[in-house]
Amino acid sequence: MKELSVNHLLGIKYITEDDIHLIFETADHFKEVINRSIKKVPSLRDITIANLFFENSTRTRLSFELAEKRLSADVINFSAASSSVKKGETLIDTVNNILSMKVDMVVMRHPNPGAGVFLAKHVNASIVNAGDGAHEHPTQALLDSYSIREKLGDVAGKKVVIVGDILHSRVALSNIFALQKLGAEVKVCGPKTLLPKYIDKIGVGVEGNLRKALEWCDVANMLRVQNERMDISYFPTTREYTQQYGVNKALLDSLNKEIVVMHPGPINRGVEITSDVADSKQAIILDQVQNGVAVRMAVLYLLASKIKPHED
Repeated sequence: MKELSVNHLLGIKYITEDDIHLIFETADHFKEVINRSIKKVPSLRDITIANLFFENSTRTRLSFELAEKRLSADVINFSAASSSVKKGETLIDTVNNILSMKVDMVVMRHPNPGAGVFLAKHVNASIVNAGDGAHEHPTQALLDSYSIREKLGDVAGKKVVIVGDILHSRVALSNIFALQKLGAEVKVCGPKTLLPKYIDKIGVGVEGNLRKALEWCDVANMLRVQNERMDISYFPTTREYTQQYGVNKALLDSLNKEIVVMHPGPINRGVEITSDVADSKQAIILDQVQNGVAVRMAVLYLLASKIKPHED
């Protein structure tokens, strides 16, 4: 059996193109499973997974939890907002306490970039990064690329523009790495204040004009403006942002071709995209959600196959 080159999924930058293809092939199999009348398989029946969310996240947490239950894993949910972390316990102590319950795998979202890498060095469990600060969100990037492959047949050679708040987005960075590894061309589009300084150093084009970006691309991935990560104002008003960088149906219909519209969610309807775009047949937003479960099942399954059994 083919296996992943890594024991953890910490970020797209740590995995190979072959790893991504293996995850996609495995997800194809699980996608077929979750469309059956009996949606469970016993693949991870002896594996215990802890979901550690140090930041709120409804969709990612539910998607992971569903993936774990579809694979018949035992699941522990830990929300740090109401935990001993508030009482000053360190990350390693928290995780070691959880691991002493014989947990095999930790799915972690954390506000600090690199938290997963740090943890992987210090604890004896397989770590899946479910988002670390504004750094990486590898499973989101995998499900996005998987959704493009499903819709357009392949990712290689496709032109993808990521629109919006690139600066605060872990989704953008992971997506850029995944798309480049799979042979897509990537551009970003958004207000200059929301583009990171390093963006031109990682082989990504920058397009300031939304219409030009949409005429160039096959796929537009529309990001949410992350108001909760902004300590200063990065653009004058939401209305002005929408006028310059929001996509509505009239704009889509005026392009010389039909493009695919994606969104990692949650959508600010009427800001980055209007409802008639979100609900149109060009949008694959609900496919992304469904594919997220299959892709996360694939990641958990492939990582679990590398776990050594516990010594009792």
